[in-house]
Amino acid sequence: MSQQPSEPTRSAAAASVPQSPNFGFLAKHHSLLVRYAAQAERFVFEDANLALIRLRQFAELLAQQAAARVGIVVTELDDLSIVLSRLRERHVFTSEVLDLFHGLRKAGNAAVHAHAGDRSEALHQLRMARSLGVWFHRAFGNDAHFKPGPFLPPPDPVQAGQELAEELDRLRQQVVEQRRQAEQATQTATQEAEARQNAEADAQRAYGELTAAMSLAEETESRLNAERAAFQQQLAMLQSAAIAEPAEKVAAVVEQAQQAATLLDLDEAATRHIIDGQLREAGWEVDSATQNYKKGTRPQKGRNLAIAEWPTASGPADYVLFAGLTPLAVVEAKRAIKDVPGSIGQAKRYSRDFKLIECAVTPGSPWDEYRVPFLFATNGRPFLQQLRTKSGIWFLDARLPTNLSRPLEGWYTPDGLQELLKLDVKAAEQRLNEDSPDFLPLRDYQLLALRAVEDGLAKGLRELLIAMATGTGKTITCIGMVYRLIKSKRFRRVLFLVDRSALGEQAANAIKDVKLENLQSFSEIYDVKELGDIVPGADTRLHIATIQGMVKRLLFPSESAPPLPVDMYDAIVVDECHRGYSLDQEMSEVEMIFRSEQDYISKYRRVLDHFDAVKIGLTATPALHTNQIFGQPIYQYSYRQAVIDGWLVDHEPPVRIVTELAEDGITWKKGEPIQTYLPFTGELNTVNAPDEVNVEIDEFNKRVITESFNKVVCRELAKHIDPSLPGKTIAFCANDAHADLFVDLLKQAFAEQYGSVEDNAVVKITAAADKPLKLIRRFKNERQPNVAVTVDL
Repeated sequence: MSQQPSEPTRSAAAASVPQSPNFGFLAKHHSLLVRYAAQAERFVFEDANLALIRLRQFAELLAQQAAARVGIVVTELDDLSIVLSRLRERHVFTSEVLDLFHGLRKAGNAAVHAHAGDRSEALHQLRMARSLGVWFHRAFGNDAHFKPGPFLPPPDPVQAGQELAEELDRLRQQVVEQRRQAEQATQTATQEAEARQNAEADAQRAYGELTAAMSLAEETESRLNAERAAFQQQLAMLQSAAIAEPAEKVAAVVEQAQQAATLLDLDEAATRHIIDGQLREAGWEVDSATQNYKKGTRPQKGRNLAIAEWPTASGPADYVLFAGLTPLAVVEAKRAIKDVPGSIGQAKRYSRDFKLIECAVTPGSPWDEYRVPFLFATNGRPFLQQLRTKSGIWFLDARLPTNLSRPLEGWYTPDGLQELLKLDVKAAEQRLNEDSPDFLPLRDYQLLALRAVEDGLAKGLRELLIAMATGTGKTITCIGMVYRLIKSKRFRRVLFLVDRSALGEQAANAIKDVKLENLQSFSEIYDVKELGDIVPGADTRLHIATIQGMVKRLLFPSESAPPLPVDMYDAIVVDECHRGYSLDQEMSEVEMIFRSEQDYISKYRRVLDHFDAVKIGLTATPALHTNQIFGQPIYQYSYRQAVIDGWLVDHEPPVRIVTELAEDGITWKKGEPIQTYLPFTGELNTVNAPDEVNVEIDEFNKRVITESFNKVVCRELAKHIDPSLPGKTIAFCANDAHADLFVDLLKQAFAEQYGSVEDNAVVKITAAADKPLKLIRRFKNERQPNVAVTVDL
């Protein structure tokens, strides 16, 4: 039986809640948690569908509790996916905990919408829910070393299938083994049998008491509503208390939750079940308990099967992935605590020793003694860079001896592996060498950049960086480069990633306008998907998307828009890859705002790492994080060199505008009134300085926007800019409100300097403006506006 913590303080409704065999310790936190878990235990075999629904509800309550305890505000309207996303963003748990939550969520959704519950799945998810309950209690129950005892399996159901009976027998053996280890004793065969009988008797008694208690309890709607209301009231109290706590104390709670997550230890059967689910989501038909070679499963035409325990000359492979009759990959699955990369060697052995059964054919000739081309190894844990060798799905394309294994964040789909099988890298490189790029409309230095990328790919590089000065034609270079790589079949589909919708539209226009071959543009030769297209088609060769859109799709998925598979693109070109993070309102597209530059870079990196793709960065000014992601530039064309070569015009000496405020900053003495603007209410608020307040020079005009300072700057600018003459000017402001003020003051300054100014000469172009993309086109192609006032980048 599970060991219980000290007697908890319970809600009034707890008296009617049965003592759960596996979840009773959660009564300390709230009776409703135990109620839903106990109902799942009670019906796990009698009504598996209902059990899975209750487990999903249990997961929802547990996530809400966890969020409240670290000050994350949640409401009854927030679905489980949203709550889990917020918890992940606050690093409350590890990826392993997140995966268990999502497993309960998905199984519950399938039970609700498709009535897809079965007893084996319900038993597995009950065990995973128990693991989550233990994590939660260790994290938030002031009991970091809580020892819950073994999971107590339910008694055998009527007409249990062989697989389910074997699983229950294994779980009971675990109970016996853990009790024996606790007693530190060895047992004779007779004692072992007696221990098994005692374990079964304990299970019968505990689940019998559960059934009796639940049959006596009045499950009235009013009682449940009262308990739910009490739960919501408790959530509100927990949220308020956590919000009022010092940041350091909340951080300590988060750290404790993370530490509790490291104690999760899933056995091999649970790990195999999780891997089954991952493969199933990637499009494979899989059930390692029943879809097993030993039990008669064989490859079939028209089906993508993951067959467990496939025989080889040196032992059975955990899985072999078949597309029809063709074996594509060998998978070696390890327990969650095992390291992963070393297991690739075992997959290699199984590939070499693969047995040719009459219903399985090999795809072509062996590759350097390997009979199956693709090798995977995993322990079921999501990939984490800090635990690189202990997590992820490690992959090796064994067709070339120089290929190295690498970690993936997800499984290849059947279509992805079949497309990869068609890829012949050596033939593609030969075509690139034989086909001169001189027909492309590129300058000499642009052709050198293109060749540098192709040479880097031939050396096996998967991260490449091109640094070319602004105005030297990075976009047209990229178009020519991608065209060559697609035409030669080196890549199948390329993602062109931008961090502004405006940049995406400019790239799309260039792809339509630039003639590459036979007076045809890229979009006339190949299918191109633009910003409005969420998913590329089978024939799409280039897809343009924003980083923000990909962040939403990959890190904040929904039931209607699941994450894209890791094999969706085999190359990603990142335009302006040095970018920091966005301060304007374009992020409202994804219903979130990056908290900081590091937060932006983190998500940006996660988007790039999600896909098993070559990364090619384009930039004028590499930043530190740029080199960390893409490495040092393989080709550079500097501004100074472009001026020397005559492609750019050198700039004039800068004009520095110095004001008294910019030089000295602003100081309020203690007690002096400070007037502040409240953006949410639009009101001015006056407070007295509690101490001397200094606004340093480097923060001036970012934290403090003063009309007098900006008026002086605009008057000085008006002496150097005549809006009636040809030429364009871009002014960068601190934020959108600053841009509005600057536009107004600059128009006044132009009117004072030149007698009058056309209203269309100066416009604000930010994401908050009306039709910003249209304004950009006007600024680029028409006489007016002459001056564009924008924000940040």
